[in-house]
Amino acid sequence: MTTLTLSNIDLARLDKLASAIVAGFPSRAVIGLVGTLGAGKTTFTQALAAAMGIDPEDVTSPTFTLLSSYAARLPSGEIQLHHLDAYRIGDEDEFLELGVEELFEAPRSWTLIEWADRVESVLPTETLWITMEVDPAGGESPARIVTFASEDAVWRPALESLRRDAQSWGAVVR
Repeated sequence: MTTLTLSNIDLARLDKLASAIVAGFPSRAVIGLVGTLGAGKTTFTQALAAAMGIDPEDVTSPTFTLLSSYAARLPSGEIQLHHLDAYRIGDEDEFLELGVEELFEAPRSWTLIEWADRVESVLPTETLWITMEVDPAGGESPARIVTFASEDAVWRPALESLRRDAQSWGAVVR
């Protein structure tokens, strides 16, 4: 298991985190976002979208539409960003009926799934799990703790690069 935990992620660092992810992640990715209501899953997706040249105001939680897709740009070229929300999905079969398996396999695409833990059993083994928590230290505008984890070694170089970048902009790396 490859893991990386970053804390002290406030809104300014969230933008830096998103930029580092866009610069260092592969052109095909399945990303499972996990966290309680208000943890920042949609805000994180908006930051990623902005780093990919998408107007973040166009990116809203797909709780009711279930899937939104956007043309995006990575340093390596154009890709599709697919943003899904599994919160209202009844079960894994209903999730698969959305045609997600095609999205998972599509070249040059990132598929981000909010509430991915609800459909974990049907996600590919190479899924990168991102868990977001509000820092229990609190404060008026509390920071987040963001943990990245994957069983697939393909993520090891990207997460190691992210670890180095995060230290340079003041995130606490654990």
